[in-house]
Amino acid sequence: MRVASNQLKHMSDFYHRELSGIYNEGEINAMYQNAISHYLHIPYAEVHKHANDKINQSELILIYDCCKKLREQQPLQYILGEAFFYGLSFNVNAHVLIPRPETEELVDIVVKNCTGKKTFLDIGTGSGCIAISLAKYNKQFRVTACDVSDQALQTAALNAQKNKVELKFTETNVLNKTEFETQVNGSFDVIVSNPPYIKEEEATQLLPNVMAHEPHLALFVKGSDDILFYRKITDICSTKLNSGGSLYFELNPLTAQKVLEYVEASGQFKTCELLKDLSGKTRFLQATKH
Repeated sequence: MRVASNQLKHMSDFYHRELSGIYNEGEINAMYQNAISHYLHIPYAEVHKHANDKINQSELILIYDCCKKLREQQPLQYILGEAFFYGLSFNVNAHVLIPRPETEELVDIVVKNCTGKKTFLDIGTGSGCIAISLAKYNKQFRVTACDVSDQALQTAALNAQKNKVELKFTETNVLNKTEFETQVNGSFDVIVSNPPYIKEEEATQLLPNVMAHEPHLALFVKGSDDILFYRKITDICSTKLNSGGSLYFELNPLTAQKVLEYVEASGQFKTCELLKDLSGKTRFLQATKH
C-alpha cells in the first residue's frame, strides 16, 4: 500500500485503488470524503475543492490507517468514532449500533405526531440517538432512555453532553418485567423502541462488517421467539404507557405482521397500524392506547 504523494488527489486515488472490489465507487467516494472531512476539518461538500492541497505526515498516517481499516471491512463510523443522525453528531463504538437512516425516519414520525406529548421513554437506547434527537428537537420533551448495557449507557450519556441535552438514563432489562417496572419510574405519553429484531438464522445475510464489529446484543433475538422484545415492551405498556399515549416500534419487515397481531391482541390499543419506510418496506408500527 503506497501513496504517490502527499497531495489529496493522490490520497483519493489510493482509496479507490485499495478499496476497489470491496466497495462500489460511490461508497469509496463517500468514505474518502468523510475521512478527509473528519481528519482535516474540511466541510464534506468542499473536499473536492482541496484536491491539490498537501497534507503533513501525521495527517497522511491517519488517513492511510483509516483506509487500511476499511480494507479489513471495519465500519467507517467506528474508525472515526462518529456517526451523524438527524442532523446531530454521535460518538459510536463497539458497544453501540451505528445509527441507521431507517431509524431517522422513525424519529421523524414521532416528532411529527407527538408535538403535544410531554414524557417519552426510549427502550434499548444504545448510542442514545433516538432519545437525544427527541430531546434536541423539542426542549419541552422530558425523555428517559434505558438499556441493559452499562457501556452503551455511558456512550449515550456522553452523547447527551455532546449535544447539550438533559435526559434521564436507567440501566434495566426490559425482558424482566418486574425489574423494569421497579427501575423505570413513572409512566409516559410515548414509548419508542428499536429493539433487537434479527433472528439468529438470518446472521448469514448480514454484511461481514456488521457481523464482525457491531454488538450482537443489540442485533439478535436469541431463541425461538423472534418477536420477544416486541411482546415484552407491549406488555409493559399496560403500566408504563399513559391512556391516550402512543407506542412506536422499528420493525423487521419479516416479522412486522406478527408484531401487529400481538399488539392488537393485547387489547390495550384503540388504533394500530404498520408504516412503510422510504424504500417501501414495512418498517414501523404506531399504536394509540385506549
